[in-house]
Amino acid sequence: MNPKTVCSKVLPSPPKPVYLPSGIQWLSGEGCGSWFYIEALKDGFIISRYSPEGKLECSGLFRQVSGPTFKIDSSYSFTYMSHCAEINIRQDNQKLTFKSRN
Repeated sequence: MNPKTVCSKVLPSPPKPVYLPSGIQWLSGEGCGSWFYIEALKDGFIISRYSPEGKLECSGLFRQVSGPTFKIDSSYSFTYMSHCAEINIRQDNQKLTFKSRN
């Protein structure tokens, strides 16, 4: 799904604040968007969401609940719907869902 065909006022990626981690990704939304970052732990993932300006909006421990096993070292992109309780990632044409453990 191409978000630009669904949303009429999708925001382009703003300049990435220099203090945000490398590997962070912009997910455009209609009227807004967010930066997302994922880190692997032994027992799950830390996923953080930042405002367009780089302010931390939420961060927490997540577990993968659907899709094939996530390969953090392979290409992936954050996709819809993603928020502070549930994150969706597209990898190898598959949708992977992560839910907050907080």
